[in-house]
Amino acid sequence: MKAFSYEKVTSSLEAATRAQQNPGARFIAGGTNLLDLMKLEIETPAHLIDVNGLALDKIEPTDEGGLRIGALVRNTDLAADMRVRTGYAVLSRALLAGASGQLRNQATTAGNLLQRTRCPYFYDTNQPCNKRLPGSGCAALGGYSRQLAVIGASQDCIATHPSDMAVAMRLLDATIETVSPDGSERAIPINDFYRAPGQTPHLETVLKAGEFITAVVLPPPVGGTHIYRKVRDRASYAFALVSVAAIVQRDHTGRVAIGGVAHQPWRRSLADSELPNGTQPVFDKLFEDAQPTADNQFKLVLAKRTLASVLAEARAKA
Repeated sequence: MKAFSYEKVTSSLEAATRAQQNPGARFIAGGTNLLDLMKLEIETPAHLIDVNGLALDKIEPTDEGGLRIGALVRNTDLAADMRVRTGYAVLSRALLAGASGQLRNQATTAGNLLQRTRCPYFYDTNQPCNKRLPGSGCAALGGYSRQLAVIGASQDCIATHPSDMAVAMRLLDATIETVSPDGSERAIPINDFYRAPGQTPHLETVLKAGEFITAVVLPPPVGGTHIYRKVRDRASYAFALVSVAAIVQRDHTGRVAIGGVAHQPWRRSLADSELPNGTQPVFDKLFEDAQPTADNQFKLVLAKRTLASVLAEARAKA
């Protein structure tokens, strides 16, 4: 690990300002992903800004009937909150499907959204990776790509986003609130938060220099049957090969999002509109532009079967 300087801040605006004043600085809260990357010298920030002292660890109702989840709310607390368990059950289930209890005790809401890919070539500093070192190439394209993206990728990157929580947040149409160094605030729909890899896969989100996440806002609860199903190589401590988050109503309308297949949680409104018509039309709309590799084309079959199972269960419960 390379040497770095460290400071604590007392406000969100101070955090954003200090990040702008120290190019390449990183915010640290739980550190469950960042510290691993620093040990491997994949991330080499010269300065760390500790935000744990900020009052961003509360879950509060909004005037519109939803919830505002502070950026520092730990995954364990979010999954256990009774308002989340009853009104946003898919989110609670997604959180409990991720990592271990110890990691959930440390991991934060904002940090979970900002997780970096677990692509093996990203983690191997002896291999070229455009996400780690822009312009170096993508070893995964000609390498072993079993766990990587089947849709939304580019000729510069086929990495996937690893978060379970983000898949549920995408299903729930979450909005991400931020503050910038100039004091301005904005609300970013999660659908617009992640960048497609294109030719700049190292730019993973639309956050600007120094911009700091303060909260994630959920709209009012959506009724219906909530399901999150994660398919992985082993029953625990593994990232999803494919995951399916769904909310299905009695009339078989609803919404669906897929994890483990793209650079972001994958959802398409046209697929949602096909839910009353069965699995095949939904699958076709979700994956109509899929470009799997020889190693990961099985993910399309796995996604279709998992989707079918989830929809059948949801309809039976409805």
